[in-house]
Amino acid sequence: MKKYLIILLLFPLFILSQKKVSKEIVEIRKFQNELNEEYLNPKETPLRGDNFTNFKEHPFFPVDLKYRVTAKLTRTEDAQPFDLPTSSGKTKSYREYGKVIFDLDGKPYTLTIYQSLDLIKQEKYKDHLFLPFRDVTNEKETYGGGKYMDLKIPKGNTIILDFNQSYQPYCAYNAYDYNCPVVPEENRLPVEIRAGVMYNDVYHH
Repeated sequence: MKKYLIILLLFPLFILSQKKVSKEIVEIRKFQNELNEEYLNPKETPLRGDNFTNFKEHPFFPVDLKYRVTAKLTRTEDAQPFDLPTSSGKTKSYREYGKVIFDLDGKPYTLTIYQSLDLIKQEKYKDHLFLPFRDVTNEKETYGGGKYMDLKIPKGNTIILDFNQSYQPYCAYNAYDYNCPVVPEENRLPVEIRAGVMYNDVYHH
């Protein structure tokens, strides 16, 4: 009898946890679908010529919620504008917004997040944050130059980092029309981040 009572008590908790996981996965699927739609739209895609004609969808790592982490955010006070190098040799204006500290497989890591001084002038991007990073999958399963993640300014001192929603920069697909910020050395992770968009290097041959 006690055994069945325990099961009945735990069942609502199980249902709640399943709903939470489902919501997170729905967000990731939405990101994947919207990214595919963007690249299939001739008015939005960075792809040109045969690369656009042959594109069907992005390859993605299997969704893995261990790569969705809650990070501690420490905002940078009196951050000064600086020029971030890009893939074309030019620069773009950014400022450091803060540092995020998170655990992955029991080990702590730190990344720096930034604000584009050009983008935040636009109303729809005023709360936009930019997280470029590199990891051990680069040049193997992902673009050699690293990956990006888009974030929004949180209200508190924590922020969700969902690496399942990380993507390759436009210049990975079209180096002629785009110049992309180079990932700063401080944002190089010494581990594999097997999440987000994978990369087949068929675009530069």
